[in-house]
Amino acid sequence: MQYSKSGLHLTESFEGLCLHAYPDPASPLGKELQRLNMWQNALATGVIASALLKLSGAPWTIGVGHTGPEVRYGLTWTPDQAEAQLLANVAGAVAAVNRLVKTPLTQAEFDALVDFVFNLGVGAFAGSTMLKLLNSGNHAAAANEFKKWDMAGGKHVAGLLRRRLAEKAEFLGVAA
Repeated sequence: MQYSKSGLHLTESFEGLCLHAYPDPASPLGKELQRLNMWQNALATGVIASALLKLSGAPWTIGVGHTGPEVRYGLTWTPDQAEAQLLANVAGAVAAVNRLVKTPLTQAEFDALVDFVFNLGVGAFAGSTMLKLLNSGNHAAAANEFKKWDMAGGKHVAGLLRRRLAEKAEFLGVAA
């Protein structure tokens, strides 16, 4: 199956676009920027006080949710670079869902799963109860697994819960 424009819109709406690298919000640097009420400024400008850069921001992110060893403080991209990397990253999630899910899916189910894998990672999905339920044909129970994946840094995150509920709604083919 292929990722639809609706699915790509879901990913873009939650990831957003940032043309400069920013630290993970659950990293020590991300937490400190939030504590100091400097998070929004760091996202908007890409500038972080040098005294804070001794803290780890890993994994750093750029573009539309791209992380990787090349992403570090100070990196900037063009919109074309961000779009190209998004399509490459989505292709990995598409391939993983096509390879791992052994039961027929609707387009909406497929799109929700690709967004989920894009955000969560292939490894976590490959070992998940959600995948086991899907492959046993129990799509309804699998849909209830989305909301269990709302944590970062050992804490429940409201933004992740919103994303999981949107993925579940997409999966079920209902408006979020």
